[in-house]
Parts: sequence; structure tokens; C-alpha cells
Amino acid sequence: MTVLFRPRPSIVRRDSGLYGYERALARRGLSPVAGVDEAGRGACAGPLVVAAVVLGSEIDGLADSKLLTPARREVLHDRILATARAVKVVVIPPEEIDGRGLHKCNIAGMRRAVAGLGCDLGYVLIDGFPVPGLPAPSLAVWKGDQVSACVAAASIVAKVTRDRMMTSLDGLYPQYGFAEHKGYVTVAHRRALAAHGPSPHHRFSFVTVNSVVRSGAGSEIGENGVGAGVA
Repeated sequence: MTVLFRPRPSIVRRDSGLYGYERALARRGLSPVAGVDEAGRGACAGPLVVAAVVLGSEIDGLADSKLLTPARREVLHDRILATARAVKVVVIPPEEIDGRGLHKCNIAGMRRAVAGLGCDLGYVLIDGFPVPGLPAPSLAVWKGDQVSACVAAASIVAKVTRDRMMTSLDGLYPQYGFAEHKGYVTVAHRRALAAHGPSPHHRFSFVTVNSVVRSGAGSEIGENGVGAGVA
């Protein structure tokens, strides 16, 4: 009779620290571990940015990007890029999100990010939901950016990359306040949409933008920043 070997499961305690998952997987020979996260999923303007990170040495101060100040995120972002074993960032533009749908783009972006790391992986930790078709075993971790170091690093890389892009867009389209709200729905952003209509960098499939287009409010802004009218 053939006996199948199953490795003894690991238990990651809540008090084991941000590197608990990585250490438990390493003890089972499942390393290196990649963390995957995105930024911009809930925004109605700007790209979706997905990052995958394989950490090198441990980095003090890692945390969920949403819990860090912008200045601290910038410092950690640069430290991650300088010390990580591998980093891959995938940028998905608004028109692709409108054409394929947000969730499909998110899944595809995570696959592309992991594939782009260019190294053999023992395991992949994903923030939030499972992603089929990855080249290594994987686990979707609820609030992964708060409990896993490599996922937290991915969240920082994705967030800083996207914030920089939105700040650059603010220089082209200052009327929307992209540098302030980064494309998310705020009262000020709604008012700007009503006054000026959407820009080419808005997600027209999102109800906040689509309702403005259907109402004919404002005027759609062309690539040169000049109103082109709403059909």
C-alpha cells in the first residue's frame, strides 16, 4: 500500500509578528515567498497598480500602507526596492478596466506581477482573495497587508507607485484635485466631475463617472486638458 506523505500543517499565531507567515513557510521548505497586493481598486480615476515582492533581509517598520504616513511610505518604498530579492509592478490603465472589468483586471494583474518576478517561488501570499493559475502554491490572506511582511511590502510599493502617478496627473488636470484624493470618490472630486465632466483618466464604467456622463454635466476633458463636450 502506498502511503502519501502530507507535511504537518503550520499554525501562525497572531502574536508571531509580521514575518510569522514567511518563517512558518520557510520551515516547511516553501521559500522564497512572494507577497502580492494592489492599489486603486476603489478609485474612479487613474490606474490599478499591482505589485509583487520577494523580500531579502527583514525591514524594520513594515506595515499596511494605509496605516503609514505618506513620508514613511516613501522611505519604506525606497528601502524595499534597494533590498528586495525581486519586485514587479504592473500598471493597468482605466480603459482596460472599463473594457475587461475591475476584478478580471485585478486577477490578471496579480498573475502578471508574480510571473514577472523572474525567480522560482516556494509560495505566494495574496491580499484578500484567491488567484488561480499562479506558478507556485498560494494562499489568500484576509487583511494580508496587516499580517504578512511581503504582502505589506507589496502594498507599499503599489500605493507609492500609484500615488506618484496621480500626483503627476494633477499637474495635467489640476481641476480634479488628483494629488489630494488620488482618484478616489470624495465630495470635492464629485463636485469637480459635475463641473468639468470626466477626464480621459476616469473610469467610465464606474457609476460615479457614468452618472455624470449620462447627465451631461460639465464637459469631457480631452488629453490636452481642453473640454471636448459630452456626447
